[in-house]
Amino acid sequence: MTTAQRVGQLLMGGISASRPDQAQLRILRDNHVGSVMLTGRSTAGTTATRKVVDGFRGQADQVAGRRVGLLVSTDQEGGRVQVLNGPGFSAMPSGLTQGSWPVATLRTRAAAWANELKAAGVDLNLAPVADVVPAALGARNIPIGSFQREYGHTPDVVTSHTGAFAAGFAQSGVMTTLKHFPGLGQVIGNTDTTADVVDSVTTADSSSLTPFRAGIQAGSPFVMISSATYTKIDPDHLAAFSPTVIDHLLRGQLGFKGVVISDDLGNAVAVRSFTPAQRAVNFIAAGGDMILTVRPSTIPAMAQAIQTRMGQDASFRAKVDDSVRRILDAKHNAGQLDCG
Repeated sequence: MTTAQRVGQLLMGGISASRPDQAQLRILRDNHVGSVMLTGRSTAGTTATRKVVDGFRGQADQVAGRRVGLLVSTDQEGGRVQVLNGPGFSAMPSGLTQGSWPVATLRTRAAAWANELKAAGVDLNLAPVADVVPAALGARNIPIGSFQREYGHTPDVVTSHTGAFAAGFAQSGVMTTLKHFPGLGQVIGNTDTTADVVDSVTTADSSSLTPFRAGIQAGSPFVMISSATYTKIDPDHLAAFSPTVIDHLLRGQLGFKGVVISDDLGNAVAVRSFTPAQRAVNFIAAGGDMILTVRPSTIPAMAQAIQTRMGQDASFRAKVDDSVRRILDAKHNAGQLDCG
């Protein structure tokens, strides 16, 4: 792979699920972007979505005559967060409702939901939500509780039901993402719409990390990092830019070996005080693997900054190579990479 192709593997760009923008697709192609997130709200159904996905899968890079397939993801949690709808897609209830079901029921339904995504050409679901929202906070927790995205208010319920959701998806051959590490259950503000979101409660030993720990032990292929600040873990960095959170806690203490993906670093207000170049370099330097941006216009600056830093810093270059290997491994497991 060329350097540009390797850097492209680290990027996931958002594209409208219903009406892909050709200029945005061109940015992805020109920057060798290896993964796509379907965004917005589509009511087109599985067949039409599959046609859209197949359309841009053809632009994936070739290396030594072999196509390195695109990884295609979306946000299909249920309730207020369900990108793909219409014929062939179930109306998924909220996380809180799913959390009230017996574990076996959720696993069975999750396997069916995963088959719907598979039919639409999607490899990766950016779910389940592993955040524990205390009952006392409830809907005042704007990113999760106000949308009823949590499976419950105790680590036990969230652990059992994120596990069932992930197991159902694995059974149907669609990958999942535990999010938003180390948890958005204790915050008030939403990092998508608010700067300086702070969790002053969670520590490296909090019971609210149990769903993540259990999911990692069960083999979760992806973990998404939050863009809040955790003052009792690393008061000096957003989690997405924190080696303490990613390298020490997630990789070291919890033993995660899969792909660390960012929460949105394109549009989120939480990262607005950083340039796109700084966001990309900071995330990779902290130990992250895949940069999610719902704004493809930020990709050229991100890709260029990573390439520049690779040319200056051998340890950063080694991090990039490790990340590319993890991502290609995930693609291989998803059937998007033929190693011959």
